[in-house]
Amino acid sequence: MKLRRRREHFVIPLNSMSDVAFLLLIFIMLVALINYRREVKIEYPEAQSAKRTSAEKNLEIWIDRAGGVYLDGLPASLAEIETEVDNLYRTAPDTRIHIIADRDTSFERVNRVLGILQILQYRVVSFVVKDG
Repeated sequence: MKLRRRREHFVIPLNSMSDVAFLLLIFIMLVALINYRREVKIEYPEAQSAKRTSAEKNLEIWIDRAGGVYLDGLPASLAEIETEVDNLYRTAPDTRIHIIADRDTSFERVNRVLGILQILQYRVVSFVVKDG
């Protein structure tokens, strides 16, 4: 008994390839926004001398002109900052904390954040200034 082989021609529809490419592009754009760095718009103070630090391991504490405090770009209370810095010190004690304050922020508001870091005895702290 002989078996016959059927020869079928398979065709890949190319009509929907542009749709797939478009959806893939949208997906890649959305995934790229996940690691978006949040920044608070401030006016940087100027310094006579500045030292560059690496940006690999750092925690940013932003203080705006009105005294609002932000942790990595998100609004936070002083208690939340204390908890985060304490957790950070336990897991990665070599992480640098960058304090980024607006040039018109009163020192009293910056001193509150420094008081928290002083109580926790966190010693790897930098003030971010405008390179001038």
